[in-house]
Amino acid sequence: MKTLRDAYIVAATRTPIGKSHKGSLRQVRPDDLLAHVLRAALAQVPSLDPAAIEDVICGCAIPEAQQGLNVARVGAVLAGLPKSVGGITVNRFCASGLSAVQMAADRIRVGEADVMIAAGVESMSMVPMMGNTPSLNPRIFANLGNVEDYGIAYGMGLTAEKVAQQWKVSRQAQDEFALQSHQRAIRAQQAGEFRDEITPVEVEERHFDAEAGEVRVTRRVLELDEGPRADTSLEALAKLKPVFATPMRPDRIATGLGSVTAGNSSQTSDGAGALILASEAAIQRFGLKPLARFVAYASRGVPPHIMGIGPVEAIPAALKLAGLRQDDLDWIELNEAFAAQSLAVMNQLGLDPAKVNPIGGAIALGHPLGATGAIRSATVVHALRRHDLRYGMVTMCVGMGQGAAGIFERV
Repeated sequence: MKTLRDAYIVAATRTPIGKSHKGSLRQVRPDDLLAHVLRAALAQVPSLDPAAIEDVICGCAIPEAQQGLNVARVGAVLAGLPKSVGGITVNRFCASGLSAVQMAADRIRVGEADVMIAAGVESMSMVPMMGNTPSLNPRIFANLGNVEDYGIAYGMGLTAEKVAQQWKVSRQAQDEFALQSHQRAIRAQQAGEFRDEITPVEVEERHFDAEAGEVRVTRRVLELDEGPRADTSLEALAKLKPVFATPMRPDRIATGLGSVTAGNSSQTSDGAGALILASEAAIQRFGLKPLARFVAYASRGVPPHIMGIGPVEAIPAALKLAGLRQDDLDWIELNEAFAAQSLAVMNQLGLDPAKVNPIGGAIALGHPLGATGAIRSATVVHALRRHDLRYGMVTMCVGMGQGAAGIFERV
């Protein structure tokens, strides 16, 4: 049997995460964001010959319109990569970027490539969450009494309500978790925790000056994630009304008034991330410095109506593949799709709260869907080195009932 090779991350970066629709990146095309982080990742490894790159694998949750037409290839071309470098776009919804990392690592591990790029991109400002023309299979609605089948059509917030009910996560606990996410993110920004992983983006804005009768162009640089709020408080969060509650029958959707609000849910966002992976042979050939080793990955399915609990199945599977115990993990990036599902996962698995999202999560930082897996992978890679830790994990729930988890080791 052929022995698997190791795959190493030699570069990792991301854009700041912008608030969708009202944020700084709302008018920046996602293919341009992708090209930006591809160039930035390459700049971290100047000794690498770009012609050695085998492929660009890019995650995108809604790959249409401005981020359609195989955005991975479009971004590679816009970034100026050699035309010999291929590109493929992959979609596992919220785990798309992490799946891209896994696929790139696997190509190296089985000996089919020596240098790969994994990335993720999403503009929720330009492409709506369900896409421009969503069309669910009518068979999903054929048996409305079967919640597990009908659950595939639930909005994400309704699945969070289901998780909150089943795992008994209170509204107060959700709001406290949301506040902690903002507080940790603000402290991390002030301490410069994100400096190594973020590549700033120059934003160009055009405004028509009616008095002068001309279009004026202003430019500024976005350096930090826009989501964290220093003025968030429990009192402010408590005033927000649940937005996913419904009076429909409890066996179909949610019950009561609900507990999931805009304040204890992830923010819709725009952003991109990219990592360069290499084999040991490529590291020696080009004189590269490995930042981390990709250790293991697992994805598992769960009932669609409680999709938020997905990491409960994926995390043990990834740990088993890695030959590790849960206590071996030093840093866990658990994507905060909703406070309800994050707390349910943490409570169910007994995750150490101090190790989970130490510098904030998606409730504060934002969640640009298909980009998040690559973005949080960059966070883990740099955090392990910055804090002299060994093992880190990126994990998330996935729409329509999945969970995913990837493990990294500092080298």
